[in-house]
Amino acid sequence: MIKSYTDLQIYKDAYRLSLDIYKLTQKFPKEETYGIISQIRRAAVSVALNIAEGYGRQSKEEFRRFLKISLGSNNETMTLLELSKDLEYLNIEEYQKLKNQYILLGKRIHKVIECWK
Repeated sequence: MIKSYTDLQIYKDAYRLSLDIYKLTQKFPKEETYGIISQIRRAAVSVALNIAEGYGRQSKEEFRRFLKISLGSNNETMTLLELSKDLEYLNIEEYQKLKNQYILLGKRIHKVIECWK
């Protein structure tokens, strides 16, 4: 039984991925502190934050709306991952692993949106 947003698998996955992003970006060039590092961290955390906030609204419509916002942040994170790879801040393995996880997370969020109609 789901008692809190922290019980949602999509929240757990989004939270874990945001931690992974924080750890990986620690090795990015320092000149990116206020550029890609800041942007990708905010985007990654926004996925989990919007799931939490939407669930807390205690309304199906609001929850679905915030899940859709989290999908946008998920896509933003994936775009920034691609940029980081192309700038050679991430290697191919790191990029592919995170990309696959974000694609799966996006699919799971879509399923939850459909279930909450």
